Formats: sequence, C-alpha cells, structure tokens
Amino acid sequence: MSTATLKVLISDDHELIREGLKRILIDGRVAGRVGEATCAADAIAAVRKEKWDVVILDINLGGRSGMEVLKEIKAEFPRLPVLMLSTYPEEQFALRAIRAGASGYLNKNLASRILVEAIRQVMAGGQYISPKVAEQLINAVKQPTGQPLHETLSDREDQVLRLIAAGRTVGEIAGQLNLSVKTVSTYRMIVLRKLGLENNAQLMRYAQDHGLGE
Repeated sequence: MSTATLKVLISDDHELIREGLKRILIDGRVAGRVGEATCAADAIAAVRKEKWDVVILDINLGGRSGMEVLKEIKAEFPRLPVLMLSTYPEEQFALRAIRAGASGYLNKNLASRILVEAIRQVMAGGQYISPKVAEQLINAVKQPTGQPLHETLSDREDQVLRLIAAGRTVGEIAGQLNLSVKTVSTYRMIVLRKLGLENNAQLMRYAQDHGLGE
C-alpha cells in the first residue's frame, strides 16, 4: 500500500504524544492521513466510523484500560492491526498485549525508526516483536501448563498489582490511572484475594518472586 493512502489512528490522552507521533508519520511520509482519539470512547467510535490501516493505542487512556479497548476493537475488527503504546517496560505488559491480539508493543521512549519499522511490519502482515518480547514468548511456551495465579487477574488488576509492587501508593496509582482511590483499593483487595495474600508486603514478595516488578 502506498504511504499516500495509509491511514493511521493514534489514540492517546496526551496531546504532546499525539502530535509527536503524527509529526513522525506525516513528515516521514509514513502515512497519508493520521487521525486522533483522546479517550477510549473516541477510539472505538473512530474505528467504527472509518476504515483504518493501523491503530496506535495507549495502554492507559484514563478511566479505562487500553487493554480493554484493544479487546473490544479486535472483537469487532479482528484483522485491524493494533500497536500498543506505553510508558511501561516491555516485560510488564507486552506479553499480555500480544495475547490479547496486539500486533506489537511500543514504548513511548522509542526512536522514530522503531515506530516506522513496526508499522511497516504489521502492514506486511507480520507483527512487531522486540528481542525482549520474543524471549518472553519463548519462555511462556517452555513453562509447564499450570497457570500462575497472577495470570488469572484481569488486565486492570494486573496493572494495579505491578504498580503496588513498584512501590506506588494507592493514591499515586489512582492519579496515574485516573481512577478514584476507592476503586484502586477495591482492585487491591481483589488482587490480594485472588493471589491468596494478606497485605502489600506479601504482594510485593509475590511480584518479586515472579518477576513482575519494574
């Protein structure tokens, strides 16, 4: 497909991020049209209204997990390539994103050439898999069939688990995810119950033992 007709939708709640990515795609002649969505509802409405070649989706859209949006998009448009964008390290969410249907996982600190390479790979029918993510996939295949308890967590529960493990307070997590303190506290209690733990100290130890921290 010619870059003059390539259509890319960027969904991120930070204007600077959207503008930066748009500049890379337009100035680098990677895409002929770049759309923008600032929240989960706008992203879903945009893919329903117009045909896109690639969607770049932030993993945290404020109030709703980008992972949930990814699953909704893939349920309706299974062939639409979605590249997940995040400030979190690959080892935290990349494998979960790929399993949910993402065509790749990109860190916001990426070089422009990585973004261009990722888009070209997915437009060629492939996936963008970094060496770190490839190693995770290999290790996942090698693991016994018994599922670790944290694999039973929802995407948002998993996110809260990892942030607590990184030393974030409930208030800090609420601010980062644009959720109420009460909602984050509820997620924390659910995580503790599902993992059979009693407090944050045990949760942090669990995360450390399973390589879930930052």
